[in-house]
Amino acid sequence: MTDLTEITVIGGDKTGLIANVTTLLFERGINVEDLDQAVRDGIFRMTLHADTSEMVCTEETLRDALHDLGDDLGVDVQVRFPSDRDTQQIAVLATKESHCLEALFEAWANGDLDADISVVIGNRDHLRPLAERYDVPFYNVGDEKGSPDEDELLDLLDEYDADLVVLARYMRILSPNVVFRYEDRIINIHPSLLPAFPGAAAYRQAKEEGVRIAGVTAHYVTTDLDQGPIITQRAFDVPDDASLEEIKSLGQPLEADALLEAVQLHLDDAVSVHRGRTSLRPGADDADYQLGMTDEATAANPDRPIDGLADALQADVGVADGGTVDDGASTDEEEQREAEAADSDTPESNEDEAEAAPNPSDD
Repeated sequence: MTDLTEITVIGGDKTGLIANVTTLLFERGINVEDLDQAVRDGIFRMTLHADTSEMVCTEETLRDALHDLGDDLGVDVQVRFPSDRDTQQIAVLATKESHCLEALFEAWANGDLDADISVVIGNRDHLRPLAERYDVPFYNVGDEKGSPDEDELLDLLDEYDADLVVLARYMRILSPNVVFRYEDRIINIHPSLLPAFPGAAAYRQAKEEGVRIAGVTAHYVTTDLDQGPIITQRAFDVPDDASLEEIKSLGQPLEADALLEAVQLHLDDAVSVHRGRTSLRPGADDADYQLGMTDEATAANPDRPIDGLADALQADVGVADGGTVDDGASTDEEEQREAEAADSDTPESNEDEAEAAPNPSDD
C-alpha cells in the first residue's frame, strides 16, 4: 500500500478512539481505505490506510492535527505519508550471532537492498564491531542480563525513522507496545519450519525429535510468538546422527538467505498480508523470488502416483460392461449415501440378532 498514507494509533484502550480519528480525517476530505484494530494486554492498536491525495490540507497540518488529537486522547499517533518512504530505512535488531547481520550488510554494500540500514540495535555489545566496520550506528539497549529497555528501543526506532525492523537473530521477545507500532513491518528469522518447533532452541528440538528434514522460516512478527504470517522458508536434509552443531551449521546460511529474501519481498511491496497469511501481490512475479523450495528441488519430486486411479479404473470397467457412470454424484456423496443406508439398517439387524440369540437364563 505504498500509495496510501498509514496512520497508527497506540495507547490505553478507551471508548471513542476510532471515531475521533476517523472524524478528523473525514473533515479533511480523506477517505479511509482499510482499518484494523486490536487490544492486547490493555494496549489499544489501530492501523489504518487512507487516501490523502485529495485532502483539503497539507501533509504537515494533518500530521500536526493528528499529533494534537493524540495528545488530547492520551495516545501516540504515527503518520507515514507515501512521500516519507522514498528511501526506506531499516533498523536491525540483533544479539550475538553475526551471520544474518553480516548477510544484510553485504547485500546493502553491494547495492542489492533498495533501502538503507540506518541503525543496529542490540541487547548485547557483541556485534558493535561489525556495525562499526560498515559505519552504521550501534546502540546497546540491554542491561547486564541482556534485558532490553523498550522505551529506549522505541526512541531509537523513531529517531532513525525506521520503515522496517529486521530481527537478525534478536533473542528477545518484543512486547505488544513495540509490535503494535510496527505491524507487518517487523520481520524475524526463526530456525525451524514453522509452525513446527516454535520458541527457543528450535534446532535442539529438531534433533531430539529425529527429523530428517529441518529448515528455517522468515515471518512477520505478531504478538503471538513465532505465529506471524510466513514469508519465506528454506529446508535442508539432516544427516543421520548429526550433532547439534552440525545442524546449526547447515541451517545458519539458510537463515541469512531466507531473511534476505523476505526483506527484499517487503521492500519491493511484493507481499500482502490477509487473515494471517501472506501472498504475492498482483503484478509480482513469483519467478523473481524464492518463497520456498528451489525449482531444481521441486522438479526432483515425483509427480505420480496420486489418488484417483481406482475410480478411473472402475469407470472404465463400467463403460466396458455396458453400464453407465453417474457423473452427477461424487465419490464422497456415494459414500455418504452408503453410510446413511447402513445406519438405517442397524436397528433392524440388531433386533434380528437379539431375537435369534439364546437367553442366558435358559442355559
